[in-house]
Amino acid sequence: MRARAGAVACAAALLLTACGPNPSGGLRDALEREYPPAPRQGLPEAGAGRDPDVDPVADLARPRWLRETAERTGIPRRALAAYAGASLRLAETMPQCGLGWNTLAGIGAVESIHGSYLGASADADGLVSPPIIGIALDGSEGVMEILDTDGGELDGDVRWDRAVGPMQFIPTTWADFAQDGNLDGRTDPHQIDDAVLTAAHYLCESGGDLTSDDGWQAALAAYNRSVSYAHDVADLATSYREEPAAQEPGA
Repeated sequence: MRARAGAVACAAALLLTACGPNPSGGLRDALEREYPPAPRQGLPEAGAGRDPDVDPVADLARPRWLRETAERTGIPRRALAAYAGASLRLAETMPQCGLGWNTLAGIGAVESIHGSYLGASADADGLVSPPIIGIALDGSEGVMEILDTDGGELDGDVRWDRAVGPMQFIPTTWADFAQDGNLDGRTDPHQIDDAVLTAAHYLCESGGDLTSDDGWQAALAAYNRSVSYAHDVADLATSYREEPAAQEPGA
C-alpha cells in the first residue's frame, strides 16, 4: 500500500519537518496546496469500568479491541493503547474536536513507525528506547533552522533543536503543549502515552473540529506542512479504521 511505504520512507529520512510551531495561515495554505479531505475518525471501544478522567490513557481501551485491532493493522499493541486511550481521553475533555485514534496512528506511523524507528520500541511502561531523535534543524536544504531552545535537555544538542520522541516534537512545542498521559507526574516526549496525548491536544488546539475537512487540514498543516505527509497520514488513518469485510457463510 502506498501509505505504508510512505510511512517507512518518511521515517527513514527522519524527519525533515516535524511537530513545530503552528504556522500562520495554516488552513489557507492547506486548502491552496490540495491537502486531502478529512478521513473518518474512529473511536475505540472503551474498557469496562475505566474513567478517562482518572485512568492512564494506556488503560482506557477495551483489551479485546486492542488485541483484535493490533492483529488487523499490525500496529504494536503498546503504541495502539496510547493512540486509543488518547482519543478516548479527548472525547471526554475536548468532545468538540472529534479526534480519532486512527489519525493519531497515522501520524505515529509516518513520524517513527509507531516508535520502532531504527530498532526502537516501547516497553511495558511506554518508554521508547533507544530515544528517537531527529536530525539537527540547522537550516540545511529541506530543514527548518531552529537554534537550541532547551539547552539540549530533550534532544542532547546545545546548538540546534531536534525533533524528539515517537511523535517527533520540537522542544518549544513540547514546552507549550506537554501532557502527562501515564499520570506519573512528569511529561516526557520519549514516553509514548505522554507523546501521543500531547499530539492529540496539539491537533485539537490547531484544528478545532477534526471531523471537518477544514479542521483536519488545519491540524495537519500545523503538525507538518508537507502535502505528501498529509496524504500519507490520511491514507493510513483510513486503512486503520477499515473493518475486515464480513465473510459469506461457509467461507
